[in-house]
Amino acid sequence: GKFINVKGNVHLERFEFTKLPIKFGKVGGSFYCQNNVLTSLEGAPEKVGGDFYCSGNKLTSLDGAPREVGGVFECSHNKLKSLKGAPNKVGSEFNCSENLITSLEGAPKEVGDDFICVDCELTSLVGAPKEVAGRFDCSINYIEYLYGAPEKVGCFICNGNRLTSLDGSPEEVYGSFSCFNNKCRFTEDDVLEVSNVKGRIYIEEPL
Repeated sequence: GKFINVKGNVHLERFEFTKLPIKFGKVGGSFYCQNNVLTSLEGAPEKVGGDFYCSGNKLTSLDGAPREVGGVFECSHNKLKSLKGAPNKVGSEFNCSENLITSLEGAPKEVGDDFICVDCELTSLVGAPKEVAGRFDCSINYIEYLYGAPEKVGCFICNGNRLTSLDGSPEEVYGSFSCFNNKCRFTEDDVLEVSNVKGRIYIEEPL
């Protein structure tokens, strides 16, 4: 079929769409299809210059998602069971929070800013990008060990998991490191033993 290329933004949010009405090629601006009832991203553009928002749908898979997104890729509040099909490269933030994913396999290899995977069903961080320039937040999951975490991050947040050890933490954390509300109560020394943290360390929930 024919693909539609768009220079500017595409607004398809809040239309009760179960699928995208046309097939897109390249979109120069941002692509908004959040808050519909989409069960598939079939027809989504292959490349988006700006942001791509598909949060608040009924997606179980990211098949059909753009390969490359210049800005934010936001797919939270869906029923995703896997990140397979996610873009290879996201210029800004990647957010896949509040989904049913148990693994980060298939996540983008390159993320320009934050990587947020809060309140999913994650048991491990295997599949995470090697470097995250902004914050990496994997709070409120079922993670028992940190192997697979990025090697270098801006900030690292792993509160509210099942950690009994911090082995596998990022080697370099340029900002803060936060690890409260886990199975084990960690000390600052526990953190500094595994990670070179330049910023503050939060071992208890701030009041």
